[in-house]
Amino acid sequence: MKYFKKLIGERIYLSPRNSENEEIEKFTEWLNDFETTDYIGRSACITTLEAEKQYFEKNNEKNYNFFIVTLEEDKLIGTIGLESYDSINRTATLGIFIGDKEYRSKGYGTEAIKLILDFGFNYLNINNIKLDLMEFNERALKCYQKCGFKEYGRRRKSKFINGKYYDTIEMDILSEEFIDSFIKNKKI
Repeated sequence: MKYFKKLIGERIYLSPRNSENEEIEKFTEWLNDFETTDYIGRSACITTLEAEKQYFEKNNEKNYNFFIVTLEEDKLIGTIGLESYDSINRTATLGIFIGDKEYRSKGYGTEAIKLILDFGFNYLNINNIKLDLMEFNERALKCYQKCGFKEYGRRRKSKFINGKYYDTIEMDILSEEFIDSFIKNKKI
């Protein structure tokens, strides 16, 4: 596995995603684990190695997708991306998950989000970044609020997981609301 330090933070860096077999196997493992998929609303999906490889190849072309990698160990712990990028309206949708359970609830997701927001607002000239989350995902809600996201809507009982319907919370952040700098390897 070879990673490239595109966006460097305090404890992690974001590396452009590639479709090497080791990464595809790791993502296939994570995306077949209810502990991961229940929280991102994908538990009804069955992810195969071939399907994940096709997803990687298809989605890397038009989106800004990154691996989340620890600086100290060069260990892959998750993924983050700006998808549905619209250069005319200057919007994108944030997607993230920490697949490695040992790195959850330790601030790695918050750091990754701040890095990609810095990149999205200050390099891609995006004005609005949105995301969706499940109403029961309190860990993610606190993280997103800490990063500056605000709730703007709710789609009621829109996700069916484990025999029950749940609301999807919709949140966004504007470029004018993001004031800090988090990318450590900027030169300007």
